[in-house]
Amino acid sequence: MIIGKPLLTTEQINDKVIELAEMISRDYIGKEVLAVGILKGAFMFFADLIRALRIPVVVDFIVATSYIKTSSTGEVKIHYDIKEDVAGKNVLLIEDIIDTGISLNYIRERILSKSPESLKVCALLDKRERRVVDIPLDYVGFQIPNDFVVGYGLDFENKYRNLPYIAVFKKKT
Repeated sequence: MIIGKPLLTTEQINDKVIELAEMISRDYIGKEVLAVGILKGAFMFFADLIRALRIPVVVDFIVATSYIKTSSTGEVKIHYDIKEDVAGKNVLLIEDIIDTGISLNYIRERILSKSPESLKVCALLDKRERRVVDIPLDYVGFQIPNDFVVGYGLDFENKYRNLPYIAVFKKKT
């Protein structure tokens, strides 16, 4: 396995997290937000983002998978669901990367069926050219090319999540 040079540096990520937090804080001024992190990949982004928010935040998580190694299975499995009641709340879904959109669409539809006051999506990375399901994204950090990436929470076989930057991952051939 080969990890290339950083696609996004630690500094670029930190700057973007602050920028996104400022936009979200402005949009939700005077309101409380239920921030829902989609695990495992979003844990670093989620933690950094909510620390930078200047609004009241309630935290919850959902664990969902649809990948095996580097490929999407197209089937979403929920391993841990949101415990907070979302009815009447301003929900902010926080995701690491939007690829096909299948997982996020599934999660989004589940939440919408429970009557939140509002539902917005914040993603650090958007791999638009892989999109199968069109999903409204309210806050996006970076558009990236169709490369498999690791670092800053993103993984390959549960490894490389601890890298402080995001890099392209390639298998040795």
